[in-house]
This record gives sequence, C-alpha cells and structure tokens, in this order.
Amino acid sequence: MEDKKVVSIEDHIPKLKQARKKKANRRLIFYLFIFFFLVTIIVYLQTPLSDIKTISIHGNHLLEEKEILEMSGLEISQNIWAINKRKIKKRLEKHPLVKEASITRQLPWEITVNLTEYKHIGFIKKKENFYPILSDGTVIMEKENTHIRGDAPLLIDFKEKKYLEEMTQELSQLPVAIAHLISEIHWKPSEKNKNKILLYMNDGYTVSATIRDFSKKMELYPSIVSQIEEGKQGIIHIGVGTYFQEFRN
Repeated sequence: MEDKKVVSIEDHIPKLKQARKKKANRRLIFYLFIFFFLVTIIVYLQTPLSDIKTISIHGNHLLEEKEILEMSGLEISQNIWAINKRKIKKRLEKHPLVKEASITRQLPWEITVNLTEYKHIGFIKKKENFYPILSDGTVIMEKENTHIRGDAPLLIDFKEKKYLEEMTQELSQLPVAIAHLISEIHWKPSEKNKNKILLYMNDGYTVSATIRDFSKKMELYPSIVSQIEEGKQGIIHIGVGTYFQEFRN
C-alpha cells in the first residue's frame, strides 16, 4: 500500500509543477498589465494627450458660445483633469439668464457644457439695444442685442413696472405657437383703462386688447383670423366682446 502511495505522488508532481508554472505565468501577465496600464495613465496625464481639444456647449438660446466660454474660463489646451467643474458651474449660474449648468468630461479630451436658460417672453428696447425680459418682468441688462430675434415680441412704451410685470406674466401663459405670431405689443393706457394694449401681428393684423386675462382671450386668435375674409385688413378687438373692424379707405 505504501508503494502505491509513493507512485501516486510521483505521478502528480509533473502536474503540480505545470499548474504552479501556469499560475506564475498568469500572475506575471497580471503584473505586466498593471505596469503598462499605470505607464499609459502617467503618459496620458503628463503629455498633451490629456489636454482639452473640444468644448461642446448645449442648451444656450440667448447666450452666445463666446460669452459662455469667457464666463466658464474653459480653454482649449487646458488639462482636462485640472479644471474644477464645481467652480465653473457656480460661475455660469451667476448669470441671470442661466437657471442651471452642468459640466462633464468626455474622455479622452472633450468637455461638455449643458445649460438650462430661463425662458424669455419678450424684448424691450433701450437706446439702440434690445434686452430680453423674463416671465416675472425682470429685464436682463447683462444681455444686450443690436437686433431683435423673432421668437418673442417687442414690448413698447411700458413705462410703469407694474403693468410690464402683469404683461409678462400673461405672455408666459400664452401658447408658444400664438406668442410667435406677435411682433409688437404697445402699452396704450387711457384715463379709464390703464390695461389697454395694441398688438401688431406677424400675419399683418392689428389686435386691440387688455392686459387682464390677455392669455385666455388671445387663445381665440387663430379661430378669429380663420373667419376673416382673405385680403381684408383691420383691427381685431379682443375685450368685452370679440369682433373684427375693417379699415375704411
């Protein structure tokens, strides 16, 4: 019985040696992988390979990319790991038009800036520049434009803040499709009614209305226009009653 055990162990010795050799080889490969991986990381971090080559900006409508880059401090050739995302986020969110900002690294060398801007519902003109207005009546003086965009109306002659705020609140409740039809809104107060306004529409019509309940009444505009005979020009009255008054020659 003892001879059989000795033979059995001797038979297993080559297999044990082979298993140990395979294990040692696997361990060597693992260590080599770790070594080359660390070398690759060091080379990436210490060479221009980790420098920013692309800066992508998304979500900006009023703010221009150049302005955003200046505020963020981001530049091409900066080390992608040297930037402080939290500080950049805070800098961007200090601007009154920026509701939220996020910065992400897209390896190996791209930075993505995602912005959410506050919704602007109109513009006002001061001297030769146009400034966006938010739904609460806040005028963004930090963002001046030499020309007006066609995505929101121009508010004219609103000299009292109270009525400007009420007008912007009504505009914020108006469906976007209808708001885009408005070119200009003029404040036309009278002694009896300080809520009177006059609208010039992009389709050529003029609308006489009031600030109070403007958003609800203006929802009828597409239906009213569809009933007007083609080629006729005049004023659409949207107030106590709704009717069309044709211009007389």
